[in-house]
Amino acid sequence: MKIILETQRLILREVDIETDIDAWHDMMADEDTVRFIGGKTLDRAASWRQMAMLIGHQKIRGYGFWSCIEKSSGNFVGRVGPWNPEGWPEPEVGWTIHRDYTRQGYAKEAGAACVEYCFNTLGWDRIIHVISEDNIGSIKTAEAIGSKRLYKIDKLPPFGDVQCWAYGQEKG
Repeated sequence: MKIILETQRLILREVDIETDIDAWHDMMADEDTVRFIGGKTLDRAASWRQMAMLIGHQKIRGYGFWSCIEKSSGNFVGRVGPWNPEGWPEPEVGWTIHRDYTRQGYAKEAGAACVEYCFNTLGWDRIIHVISEDNIGSIKTAEAIGSKRLYKIDKLPPFGDVQCWAYGQEKG
């Protein structure tokens, strides 16, 4: 598994279905975790398909959501990374953190590292984060890494009827 980024507490590496499937499925089967990203929990088969789709995005674009691993334990923390599928409003840095690792600063730490990576390695001039208007935790995370509210986004798959905002920043 190729390591993409390291932070003080985290390793961001390519998604590995065999290694990550159990923790990924546990994350995506949690109603509280998915309530702001479409609200639909995933069974194991759907989690596998989601992971395969993200691996495909990585192959096509050369970047994508990565598995976020806690250095001290080797445990799966979540998925974090750059994302820009067909039909997306702009290139994004997004995050989903497993419920056992929320409120510990992992999204902020990994998100900030990904923003820096997108600006300095991928050469992006601007990034956004698509965030449900009710997702106070992610709004605070986006603001903590320097992003501001930019514009409203309606009916963006997979969010369905969840009203979202684009938070973002430009390369400074």
